[in-house]
Amino acid sequence: MPLVYDELRRLAHNYLRRERSGHTLQSTALVHEAYLRLTGNAPPQCQDRAHFFGIAAHLMRQILVEYARSRKASKRGGDVYKLAVEDVEEQPLQVELDMVALDDALTDLSRIDQQQSQVVELRFFAGLSIEEIAESLEISASTVKRDWNTARVWLFRELDRTEQL
Repeated sequence: MPLVYDELRRLAHNYLRRERSGHTLQSTALVHEAYLRLTGNAPPQCQDRAHFFGIAAHLMRQILVEYARSRKASKRGGDVYKLAVEDVEEQPLQVELDMVALDDALTDLSRIDQQQSQVVELRFFAGLSIEEIAESLEISASTVKRDWNTARVWLFRELDRTEQL
């Protein structure tokens, strides 16, 4: 754990810096919660570094979504949990997203194209490079780029459609 702790804190910090001001979940708490889930009943068998960070990113996503759902619950009177998404390859594109809506859209995408969903999770949540994702999923870098671009367009369309409802 000491070998990956700093990297996990960096990932958690990157997620949380996009959050609304006054967010009560700290990056250390996010990392610790992810660690507890990683070392739970049946710790995952990791094939390599990219696979480990993919699993950690998925867990952090789940934690953030659970947190968002609890804040959004009507009994708590919470607002919609916002997340800023940036286009990490070319020019920065700031879009505010509802974390719960993003999770729902990613779940829908995984039913349509599991590989695209994995690429988004590894790229956006784990912060892996195109090459690291290609190695982890055992596909070419050009396939990763194509899946990343296609999935982003699909997700933006779905989130826009959801926002209009």
